Amino acid sequence: NTYEVRIDNEKVESGKLEEDWDFTAPKRIPDPNAKKPSDWVDAEKIDDPTDSKPDDWEKPEHVADPEAKKPEDWDDEIDGTWEPPMIDNPEYKGVWKARQIDNPAYKGPWVHPEIDNPEYVEDANLYLFKDIGAIGFDLWQVKSGTIFDNIIITDSVQRAEEFGNETWGKTKDPEKKMKDAQDEEDRKKEEEERKKKEADDLKKKPADEDSDAEDNKAPHADDEL
Repeated sequence: NTYEVRIDNEKVESGKLEEDWDFTAPKRIPDPNAKKPSDWVDAEKIDDPTDSKPDDWEKPEHVADPEAKKPEDWDDEIDGTWEPPMIDNPEYKGVWKARQIDNPAYKGPWVHPEIDNPEYVEDANLYLFKDIGAIGFDLWQVKSGTIFDNIIITDSVQRAEEFGNETWGKTKDPEKKMKDAQDEEDRKKEEEERKKKEADDLKKKPADEDSDAEDNKAPHADDEL
């Protein structure tokens, strides 16, 4: 009941079917009768009882803008009582929190005891599938160009290697050559576009400079007088 995954005839993963997937019920489960003791302390840090908030700590978060002035056209009877806008208080220190110290009563994280799972049944034939209807890939990828083909599922390492050599082994070099050619074509295209843009920019620049020069040569009204 072991497995091995090979990509391009190189092993990339291996393990046990029972441990790495939920083919069977787990061998061990948390003991349903076990409870964390009511006096169990799992707080690693506590407030320092000797620490106290400074007397000058309490400052409002916002204060009236001392530079704000009541508008001259403000009418209290019509507009109501004028109040200056509020601004952030530079003396505001935030919510005070006591210094943290190690908790002398800390017992560490409570570990739930486990017991054998009565529903677990060992299956010696987990690996045995007479009919595989489909193969799926669950992955995340941000770069295109990856090819998935020539897939085989077998219980023979030798057969897998032979299959890989007969398929991927014969196509890897031509596929790489094709990919390199495509990359080179894309590179040349980008280079041509860059050069074309630079040439267009150069053509526009003299025209702009000539326009500026003509503007400088134009006689001013004061000169004509």
